[in-house]
Order: sequence, then C-alpha cells, then structure tokens
Amino acid sequence: MEALIVSYGETSSDSDSESPLPPPPASTSSEVFCPLPPPPLSLLNPANSIGALDYFDGGQSSRLRTFPHVEGNYALHVYIPVSIPSAPKKELALFLKKVARVVPGLYAVDVDVPLDALCKDDDKLEQVALERELHISLGRTVPIRLHQIDTVVTMLRQKLQLQRRYWIDFSKWEIFVNDDCTRTFLSMEVVAAGLVEIRKQIQAVNEVYKLHNLPEFYKDPRPHISLAWASGDISNTLKNAIQEERRLSVGGSIQKCFFSCKFNGIVCKIGNKTYKICKFSDK
Repeated sequence: MEALIVSYGETSSDSDSESPLPPPPASTSSEVFCPLPPPPLSLLNPANSIGALDYFDGGQSSRLRTFPHVEGNYALHVYIPVSIPSAPKKELALFLKKVARVVPGLYAVDVDVPLDALCKDDDKLEQVALERELHISLGRTVPIRLHQIDTVVTMLRQKLQLQRRYWIDFSKWEIFVNDDCTRTFLSMEVVAAGLVEIRKQIQAVNEVYKLHNLPEFYKDPRPHISLAWASGDISNTLKNAIQEERRLSVGGSIQKCFFSCKFNGIVCKIGNKTYKICKFSDK
C-alpha cells in the first residue's frame, strides 16, 4: 500500500539572549490615547487564503512514517508527479462532496483538512483537494542511509534515463488500505492507458531497491493517485458509498475515463531533497 513521504529536517531551538528593554517614558496627563483603527478586511483574509482553514489543526497527519525514525536515516520515495487538468475538477469535486456527506472523517491528502469543512465552499474544495501536485508511487517509501543516496540516485537514472512520453488515464475509483490498516485512501486507479508503462518503471525501481537490500514494491502493483484519507480501515464503508453514487449517476454502470494526463517525468525525493530522474527521448 502506498506509504507517504516523510521529510527529515533539523530545526534549532536556540535563541539569542536579549538585553532588557528600557522602561517606557512616563505618560503625562496632557496625552490623549487614540486607538489605532482596525486592519482592513483584505489583510485578515487575503486572496490566496482558505480562511479559517489556514489555521486548522486536525491533530492527525496523512504523512505517517511506517518505520521508526533513526538518526542518519532519510526517507526515500520515487514517484510520477500528477496534476489534474482544469476541465474535470468540478466533476471530481462534486463526487468528493457527495462521498463526504455520507462518509464522515475524510481528509484531503497531505494538507489534512477535513473534506466536510471544504465542502462548504466549492472553490476551496477544488483549490485545496485538487489543485495540488499528486503522485503515483513507483516504489515503497523506505529509509536509507546517507552513504546510499548517491548510488540510489545514480542507478535510478541509469535504469530510467530515457523515457517516452505517454498518456495516463484515471478511469476507476478505488479504495486502498495501508499495510497496518491505520489509514484508508480514496483513490483513482490507472487500469488502461499508461498501466503497462508504469509497471515497467516500477520494475526498474524494484531492481535498484533490491541491489540496496530495500523492500520491493507489491507483486501486483496497482498504480493510483490518492485524493482523501480516513483513520482506520473503513474500506467497506467507502466502497458502499462509491457503489451507491455510481448507481445514482447517469450511466453509472459504464466505466469512463475521469481524466487523462501526460507522463511528465519521474522524481526521487530523499529527505528534503528532490532529484529529477529521467530525460525524454521524443523531444
């Protein structure tokens, strides 16, 4: 199951000592206190803000580490970046909205904002849940040591150096649960165009992982992007909600492509650094 990226960064809590400030001058009886006017509303809620959701703290995160943090380890994740085109966003947002009404406790992936809060504003739902860069994982997220970074990146580039652009179709809603059943994901699976090419790329990543004694990907990989998550294993509840929505929708029994995008490269993220892995042979 898909494991999510963990970035290891160091923060410093040291602060410079400060000398005490001089006491303020004593006020005189002739001074008149004039309060400042309130700030303009545009500053309180700027154009690129999502309002009160900017300060939401759900207390949970979809970026779970599936392995204990060890000093000197860095999280490795190899993936295909995916951006959803503008045209299908409204239809996808409507679907998420309908599912969120019947399945409580869903969060937008990565940003961890509850969907039921986003559903109050269609524009915010599209902005937060669908306008971010998503990803198709080509390998498990695993810890590696500092001395392994150069060889991992070099071998990935050797295996995946030249790639041709191809179309990827996302044509099926699917539910995935991580290995320890602590997270359930609402995802869109690749079952047609792009599946053969992605599986070949997964195999190449597996070969690099194997040479570094890292766990390989699933034997029967099912490439997908995830849009929402929930705590625990609620796969049956989500599947029932999707099936009901298909039944109610016009032509729900006919599988269609929800959107397509062109393969645009492979990224390897290690800790806080990202590496571009492949070049294109058809430019």
